[in-house]
Amino acid sequence: MTSPAPHAADGHDLIRVRGARENNLRGIDLDLPKRRLTVFTGVSGSGKSSLVFGTIAAESQRMINETYSSFVQGFMPNLARPDVDSLEGLTTAFIVDQERMGANARSTVGTVTDANAYLRTLFSALAEPSAGAPGAYSFNVPSVTAAGAMTVQKGDRTIAEKTTFSRVGGMCPRCEGMGQVTDLDLTELYDESRSLEDGPFTIPGYTADGGAVKIIAKSGFLPADTPIASFTARQRHDFLYKEPTKVKIDGISMTYEGLIPKIQKSMLSKDPDSMQPHIRAFVERAVTFITCPECEGTRLAEHARESRIDGVSIADACALQITDLRDWVGGLEDGGAPGVGPLLANLHALLDAFVTIGLGYLSLDRPSGTLSGGESQRTRMIRHLGSALTDVTYVFDEPTIGLHPHDVGTLNRLLLELRDKGNTVLVVEHKPETIAIADHVVDLGPRAGTAGGTLQYEGDVAGLRASDTLTGRHLDTRVAVKGTVREPTGTIAVRDARGHNLRGVDVDIPLGVLTAITGVAGSGKSSLLEAARAVEPSITVVDQGAIRGSRRSNPATYTGLLDPIRKAFAKATGAKPALFSNNSEGACPQCKGAGVIYTELGFMETVSTPCEDCGGRRFQPAVLELTLAGASIADVLEMSVARAREFFSTAESSVPAARKLLERLEAVGLGYLTIGQPLTTLSGGERQRLKLATRMGEDGGVVVLDEPTTGLHLADVQTLLDLLDTLVDGGTSVIVIEHHQAVMAHADHLIDLGPGAGHEGGRVVFEGSPAALIAEASTLTGQHLRDYVGAGTAATR
Repeated sequence: MTSPAPHAADGHDLIRVRGARENNLRGIDLDLPKRRLTVFTGVSGSGKSSLVFGTIAAESQRMINETYSSFVQGFMPNLARPDVDSLEGLTTAFIVDQERMGANARSTVGTVTDANAYLRTLFSALAEPSAGAPGAYSFNVPSVTAAGAMTVQKGDRTIAEKTTFSRVGGMCPRCEGMGQVTDLDLTELYDESRSLEDGPFTIPGYTADGGAVKIIAKSGFLPADTPIASFTARQRHDFLYKEPTKVKIDGISMTYEGLIPKIQKSMLSKDPDSMQPHIRAFVERAVTFITCPECEGTRLAEHARESRIDGVSIADACALQITDLRDWVGGLEDGGAPGVGPLLANLHALLDAFVTIGLGYLSLDRPSGTLSGGESQRTRMIRHLGSALTDVTYVFDEPTIGLHPHDVGTLNRLLLELRDKGNTVLVVEHKPETIAIADHVVDLGPRAGTAGGTLQYEGDVAGLRASDTLTGRHLDTRVAVKGTVREPTGTIAVRDARGHNLRGVDVDIPLGVLTAITGVAGSGKSSLLEAARAVEPSITVVDQGAIRGSRRSNPATYTGLLDPIRKAFAKATGAKPALFSNNSEGACPQCKGAGVIYTELGFMETVSTPCEDCGGRRFQPAVLELTLAGASIADVLEMSVARAREFFSTAESSVPAARKLLERLEAVGLGYLTIGQPLTTLSGGERQRLKLATRMGEDGGVVVLDEPTTGLHLADVQTLLDLLDTLVDGGTSVIVIEHHQAVMAHADHLIDLGPGAGHEGGRVVFEGSPAALIAEASTLTGQHLRDYVGAGTAATR
């Protein structure tokens, strides 16, 4: 029997990239197989993200946006086409990155994964006494009652009928579903000895000639020329608490509202970490947050808290560890709850996904803004595990971040499951365990920045091992366990620590050495360090959290590097130093020195587009004409750390203070980073190494690092270990929370927590040297460390 001829549609099995030049890419051509798992490797800054996110995923998003109607596109910014000659075979791309989940203070693990929606429906069906529809169990839905007249057209007659409307919501009326109430210090809001005309406010944005103050002064409710202290009781109430009221000001209809509710809506409803620095400083100074005394932090109204299934309220269910909640839901399934079988099955499958992906230690009421980058990424991944979509592209950015070696294997299986459903999976990754499962590998390099951006290898994993690329040479390299370890110079004695899931932990953390705290995610490592900081408040924590600053902040401003640079430019040109700051006089007036215009749409992600006035260079044209050794301030901010160090080391542009700071940035592995790159674009690992570089100028003390290997290529891990040795030998006690076996093997002392996560952890299961842990191999960490040092090639020391 003759086989049928291949169908033309079956020939589209490749994503073809031709001439990719985004950022530092150098005209890359490659073919990526569809419905396969492709891993992109290379040192940090080699161009992996530029190829995967900045080219392939970005063009997919741009082309999807073009399918919207002209009306909708009119509200959307125009996304620039990536710098590439051609892209063929693209499919819809879902990006699963490490960005922190929404800054909305109402967002929790349950709300972002739809688990709360399932629970609300479940309680609406089964709970006693019933609170009502699912909305009655939602802390985002307020209870509303209204009454009035409604006109009804009946034939030629218009009849007015009385009507009432009510909606039962689950929002706590006292805290409005926030779980916290605020106590405002009025003395930090205004100077009551001054009148409205004199500008009494100390609130950001409330200047004497500003719109907010104008509405207050001309509202007609308050005397503008009288000191606030002299207001009558009625005037004081209107000033502080009046409900929104329409007023006419200079012939324009506006809304007047009391000062306190206005501040609560505009400032206190946001996650503090998402605020601009000056607003956050005001909030921290003027506002005290306390647990709501009415709902006790559950966010829910009384009727929702009192409605229960087998003695468990929806607040109790959301507070349970997800592994326990799964067991509770399983019990309802076994009990044959009437009419909700499919609902329970779906909820149980969702909770299973949490546990499978290594997040079973979380609870649904955990604020999403408190999740780490790795936890946020895995939470987003849950949305896709049960998806019915096929033949789409999933793009992951280092999904193993924050995972213990024991959990990496589980993650690998999930990636393969996505592939086996007929999807294309693209992963940027450094971990050998994940590289090993790839169907296809793309290695970029050879180094970072201008020394990268070229295709080093494309093929299978066996070919990568045999190649002479930097990744291929280090793929099987293993750090050897130390023959001798340093002796402690002292200890931090932690006694009976019970924070979070710790179970009366007693441990001595040695000083003067390199200590690694290990254990699966959720085992209590961070809680132990909180206990240590309570004993020794001088401990400096260098974590991966967002660096607080504006969108104009960059490595040059954060490290103080810009100060000596500005002074050097001022000395060379005779101009004021302020002209050479994009936060001051020299900034482009259109984009305020950001270089981009941000378009914030409530129903979409914020999108940035290059400023047309300055072409993205941030400064006024006159400032760009002032140069130092032939380079403008914008040219300097566009240099990599390595290039800037060379520039400020030459005779005609020598700036010793700048060179010293740049050498520290190179020492922590950030030589490829552009010194003017916005801090908001840095990964968690890059932020941590930037913080570490600023700490290197200090002597002694105790420094804690949270997974410092995050984002590091295999070849750079050894550089990090050398840096940690330098810090310890210089008198600094270094404590690292780490999952990378190379750091464990190199440590002087290990403290292993476990044995599991959440309430299954919280105990010290091992203390001692790496060699002793390997010999004992009684914990998950010990077993994986033993396997690590027993495989591959030992690194030379």
